[in-house]
Amino acid sequence: MKYLIKASFEVDGRVDKHDVIGAVFGQTEGLLGSDFNLEQLQNKDKIGRVHIDMKYQGTKSVGILQIPSNLDRVETVLLAAMIESVDRVGPYNSRINIDDIQDLRIEKLQKIVERARQLLQRVKEQEPDIKEILRQISQKPEVQPKVIEIGEEKLPAGPDVEKADTIIIVEGRADVINLMKYGYTNTVALEGAREKVPKTIVELAKNKKVIAFVDGDRGGDLILKNLLDQVHVDYVARAPKGMEVEQLTGKEIARSLSQMMPAEAVKQQLLSIKETKEEAEAAHEQTLPEVQTTEEKAEEKKEEIAQEVSNQQVLQEIAKGEQKSESISQLVVPKQVIDNIKNIKGTLEAIIYDRDWKEITRIKVRDLFTWLDTAQPNSAYAIIFDGIITQRILDLAGDKGIVLLIGARMGSKISSKRGDVKFATFSDLT
Repeated sequence: MKYLIKASFEVDGRVDKHDVIGAVFGQTEGLLGSDFNLEQLQNKDKIGRVHIDMKYQGTKSVGILQIPSNLDRVETVLLAAMIESVDRVGPYNSRINIDDIQDLRIEKLQKIVERARQLLQRVKEQEPDIKEILRQISQKPEVQPKVIEIGEEKLPAGPDVEKADTIIIVEGRADVINLMKYGYTNTVALEGAREKVPKTIVELAKNKKVIAFVDGDRGGDLILKNLLDQVHVDYVARAPKGMEVEQLTGKEIARSLSQMMPAEAVKQQLLSIKETKEEAEAAHEQTLPEVQTTEEKAEEKKEEIAQEVSNQQVLQEIAKGEQKSESISQLVVPKQVIDNIKNIKGTLEAIIYDRDWKEITRIKVRDLFTWLDTAQPNSAYAIIFDGIITQRILDLAGDKGIVLLIGARMGSKISSKRGDVKFATFSDLT
């Protein structure tokens, strides 16, 4: 269809939809000859099905009438004017007013243009990096330098890290290997050290220019914070958002290093973010004193029950209802699940369980909403994830039959609680 005729109507009496349609077809029949007979136009697929939305206002019937048209522009406006001439529906006077004639091809064209942009972006992303190809062609075959180990901690490092004036600190061995592949041999890895930075790196950084090169995710931010607190760092470079250093191409590594920021500026950013977060949490707590009182009561109840149950944790949630008649429902969470909660902190992962608390799968938190959206109803029982419990996740989990959600923390915009989904935070259970 090319056009959509939209009209509003009012009838001075209570009628049904088929009365309105009958009046439109009946009163326009033969008005402009057989070429504009609505029934014949429908049979020839020149117009579509008449759609009516109607309601009653007192003794009157009012509504919206829509007719798709495959006629040309002039014929369509003539058809619209003809429909507007209908002045009675059954025994009642009526009025029809054409509100709009929408060109459906424009909307379709806009969708085509938007899709074309998406496809163009996809093609651009798949284009080969010509400079990278030329570098590979011109590069002489040579023996790839091997990763060495330095210090008493035996940290993975590039062969030039100790004699270079500048060093690059990364997270793991895979990062060192990837950087060495593109000629960066002055690298050293923390190798999983999240809380305390190895002494070897602290000493190495004292007399050198230091660049911290971290992943573009939350894990990278946590490592960076500890590194800045314990080691002299001059500059900070980050991988593109959502990517890890070990995944980067030579071009992406060079771009990330060219965009590095002074460490002092990054410290100020982290401090500003922390202060803003603390102020927001403090303001939120001040506006919800009743909820705080409720949480304290639930925590006391949980401690009493925990004394009676061995090797298990009891999850408690205040059921939805009046505050004067709150009830507490209990769910038993196995000890191995509690251990998993401790282990996934800082990993940005989610674990899906069935009703017997058997692990179904592990996914990234960023993929959790998509997994829930495509999951079959009642295909899972519980989810623990290193992320924020939001209203959107809560609603979708309830729709899919999830009974229990355990997240790192609660979102600040939970507007409604569902009775069919229990939820808690890591701090409630560990």
